[in-house]
Amino acid sequence: MATNTIDASVEFSFKGEDYTYKTSIDLDQLLRKHDSLPSLHAILAQQHGIDTYSYLYEVMQEAEIEFSNPQGLAADYLVNGEFDQTALTTNWQTTKTGVLLTPIATSELGITDLDLHPALKRALISAYNLGRTS
Repeated sequence: MATNTIDASVEFSFKGEDYTYKTSIDLDQLLRKHDSLPSLHAILAQQHGIDTYSYLYEVMQEAEIEFSNPQGLAADYLVNGEFDQTALTTNWQTTKTGVLLTPIATSELGITDLDLHPALKRALISAYNLGRTS
């Protein structure tokens, strides 16, 4: 299975000094750990030793992150330089939920492909999401 990654970079100036921070972000690792994408500015800061309570970080947050070199699913969500993090996260969560629910549908109902039973799939996903938020 291909790794889902994207390169992120930010350029800004602070106190007359120019800064450029770049990193390759493993989206799979972040989504497994957080179940959504945390602040990418914070990730860039952390990887470059910048305290997230500093003025340098505050200035960095004002600069737009530029994205490039998407790999795997990330390529579907980088369009004209805009990275749709929300759509990627939603797709990842939906796929993860399907993977978790399929063995239950198979063992309890003998259904091996939930996509062939869209109403049941929606009901199971709703029940799963309800359980996560309760």
